[in-house]
Amino acid sequence: MADIEHPTRFAASAPDRPAVILGDQVVTYGELEARSNQVAHALRAAGLEVGGHLAVLMENRAEYFEVVWGALRAGLLVTPINWHLSTAEAAYIVGDCGASALVASAPRADVVAGIDAPALTVRLAVGGPIDGFASYEGTLAAQPSTPLGDECEGNWMFYSSGTTGRPKGIRQTRVGAPLGEPTPFTGMLRLLYGGDERTRYLSPAPLYHAAPLGWATAVHRLGGTVVVTERFDPVGFLGEIERHRVTLAQVVPTHLIRLLKLPVEVRTGFDLSSLRTLVHAAAPCPVEVKRAVLDWLGPIVYEYYSGSEGVGFCAIGPQEWLAHPGSVGRSVLGPVHIVGDDGGELAPRVEGRVYFEGAATFEYTGDEGGSAGAFDERGWGTFGEVGWVDEDGYLYLTDRVSNMIVSGGVNIYPREIEDVLIAHPAVADVVVIGVPDAEMGESVRAVVQPQAPVADPAAFAAELTAFVRERIAHYKAPRSVVLLTELPRLPTGKIARRLLPAEATG
Repeated sequence: MADIEHPTRFAASAPDRPAVILGDQVVTYGELEARSNQVAHALRAAGLEVGGHLAVLMENRAEYFEVVWGALRAGLLVTPINWHLSTAEAAYIVGDCGASALVASAPRADVVAGIDAPALTVRLAVGGPIDGFASYEGTLAAQPSTPLGDECEGNWMFYSSGTTGRPKGIRQTRVGAPLGEPTPFTGMLRLLYGGDERTRYLSPAPLYHAAPLGWATAVHRLGGTVVVTERFDPVGFLGEIERHRVTLAQVVPTHLIRLLKLPVEVRTGFDLSSLRTLVHAAAPCPVEVKRAVLDWLGPIVYEYYSGSEGVGFCAIGPQEWLAHPGSVGRSVLGPVHIVGDDGGELAPRVEGRVYFEGAATFEYTGDEGGSAGAFDERGWGTFGEVGWVDEDGYLYLTDRVSNMIVSGGVNIYPREIEDVLIAHPAVADVVVIGVPDAEMGESVRAVVQPQAPVADPAAFAAELTAFVRERIAHYKAPRSVVLLTELPRLPTGKIARRLLPAEATG
């Protein structure tokens, strides 16, 4: 028991230690152990054997951890579903992953009530009734709180964010390992970010996303406390750090931008002295934003670059970043290779597609060709990014291949323009896209969410264009600007380009 990495270890050694804190609700390790065991027994009794599949569709709530830990210790594959999806979108994932059990919360009844997947035989409703669903509480009450006789490790089957099309299931994992078998992820959490029993980890992001749920459960494997918020609020986020003496927090660049947009007297009015590590990932972070956060919080800001597919992992600490500003770090797994259009490897500081040697293999459910496209003939894997490396092996990302704008035969990557525009004090959020252009093929358009209502949109557009031209090459400046009251950014921090309205893309 002493050597395993699993919350059951701490249920025995520290049963009263908080495992989960959400608002005023606290779940101890002893309570998490009992409840997750009841979930495991209920699923096994319903016919889900090792290798079976469970889907979860709930907002951030304490029961989320009971459900996923119960399923994982029963040896199941677990698929968290974005609760912002429509019924049709959620039904697609439930059917595509082949789940035979679905656990949903009562506030999501309008989404799940219409789901009719052929393999779905178990439906449990948390926090209130849902037509056609059995009561979660009632089902658990009939089950013992002791472990299953055949408990073993399950695993995740995450789906891509679906920012440009339908989400894809990422199948790369095995099930059935001995319970608490050490994993590379918990080793990374220990080595790079100091994770241990004293860790108090704050996640303000939705648990359906791979990073927050993966990190939270990794903290549980090490015996730390996970503090979760229902949603991100910049003032509330700082208050949670102060209130719970948080030591480790994870955010996305959008959160950092919103924190920096707070009045200085507000964001400096909290006691953040307990915070030892602030990690950001999931989306590009503008250099000036990160520099401003380091100036504010000191050298505690860390970054990593990876993806649910797991083909590579880069990391960088604060001092490294100051020496290599803009880098996402060096690979902690296989070497990084920058590859040209002819498949040949490029020299340092030459831009090309980013590949990782020794990449973990995976497949997309129902789209093996799509996953095959992530690997070249050498077995190197890619997330589809464009970038370059310096002479020390530090990786710098330019953008995604799929976002590239070709204007007059010239390749333009939106990220560079977005990084400039987000620094404008009147810009709250921005995405840059290519739109059809009779002369140039495509032209650059900035879709902007202003900080406040704009009295003269034409003058504002001209101001933004001039702002860009003062900082980067003129041909990269937007030829058109569209203003929206809000951009379709997912809670994970990624922009959903497919959800931009016609007025922005036409």
